[in-house]
Amino acid sequence: MTLSTIAALSPLDGRYAARLAALRPLMSEMGFMHRRVQVEVCWFIALSDAGLGEFKPLSTGARSYLLGLVKSFSETDAEAIKEIEKTTNHDVKAVEYWIKSKFEARPELRSAAEFVHFACTSEDINNTSHALQLKAVREQVLLPGLDGLINTLRAMAHQFAEVPMLSRTHGQTASPTTVGKEIANVVARLATARERIAGVKLLAKMNGAVGNYNAHLAAAPDHDWEAFSRKVVESPEPLGLGLTFQPYSIQIEPHDYMAELFDAVARTNTILIDFARDIWGYIGLGYFKQRLKAGEIGSSTMPHKVNPIDFENAEGNLGLANALLRHLSEKLPISRWQRDLTDSTVLRNMGVALGYTALAYHSLAVGLGKLELNAEALAADLDAAWEVLAEPIQTVMRRYGVEGAYEKLKEVTRGKTVRPEDLQALVRSLEIPQAEKERLLAMTPASYTGLAATLARRV
Repeated sequence: MTLSTIAALSPLDGRYAARLAALRPLMSEMGFMHRRVQVEVCWFIALSDAGLGEFKPLSTGARSYLLGLVKSFSETDAEAIKEIEKTTNHDVKAVEYWIKSKFEARPELRSAAEFVHFACTSEDINNTSHALQLKAVREQVLLPGLDGLINTLRAMAHQFAEVPMLSRTHGQTASPTTVGKEIANVVARLATARERIAGVKLLAKMNGAVGNYNAHLAAAPDHDWEAFSRKVVESPEPLGLGLTFQPYSIQIEPHDYMAELFDAVARTNTILIDFARDIWGYIGLGYFKQRLKAGEIGSSTMPHKVNPIDFENAEGNLGLANALLRHLSEKLPISRWQRDLTDSTVLRNMGVALGYTALAYHSLAVGLGKLELNAEALAADLDAAWEVLAEPIQTVMRRYGVEGAYEKLKEVTRGKTVRPEDLQALVRSLEIPQAEKERLLAMTPASYTGLAATLARRV
């Protein structure tokens, strides 16, 4: 069978392939190979500057050529590495051999070829490569996608700041709010969650087979290998990796930062599931309409339907993402003794978890772009819920010492269809200042929104 998107096992590379074009170069096996080449090249160049008598500083031309291997890394290069791996049956060793193969026409590099992967264990290359992958996907996909949603929602919060809306606590009519304030609540939550994602330090180690620089010191006992490793890890790209140095590890970096990052993404996704379900409900209530697109069909049998499919897709994909993200965060920090390989195959699925996340962000953005506020439906709901004014009336009664305020309003409103004239008659009978009576008599469900508009505009 010819491989194509329609034959893909995963919908991320099949049905939704076009939506994840930005993620694929970063989190695919090719993306992983690219980062491995980057790490090996950075380590090699740094070794030439380490003061080892056997490896003199590389010329400007050699440095430029090596960095060019990283910058121009292509699918053809990745395929060449995979071809080498057929013989080595070891993916990191295949990268090392590929880099050495690029030295053949360059005597300066060929003479120093044994310093490629010098004193490194495979995990020195892999853990740094994974961190670079996560760095790229966070900067290029996750945060931009999340920022787009936050900016859209913030604009909606401001636009609809003063549009009153009936609340529904426990599914029942409750004190009114505004559309903008309810969206502002989500903006505030997402802004905090976004900072959690952005604030996770991406750690990396380059300290050998069990984290003690054993081989390094065997080769050059007088060299400060820990300081050298820290410099390679923390120096900015392209000559360094631009990550945070991990000083303590077994053979693998402990992956605690990964768990922290994946938990932060999952927490953000949970907020978005909550939001998607609420918007789904508001569409069902008629508070929002969805703009139609010519040719689209909502139901195969019911022509009138315009389904909230984007929010449903987002909810489903966020759930898939969180299932994987939580497994990653629970499994990755666990390793038997100094090393086992149970993390290896799991780590290869980081792109799947983040792919479902990115796909959901896209669906939410599309769905939000289709929404149109239905002011008439909002107003009609409010006008049919005068019972919500029982709260302000009884609160004013309490202020002025009217005995049994709560109980009197409960008698008038609970389990009944409340008409405005019923409440107004009660207000007129109260022994409270006339100015307070006038204020309560002027109040409607649509005007009883507290600081909602102010809070929405402020977000």
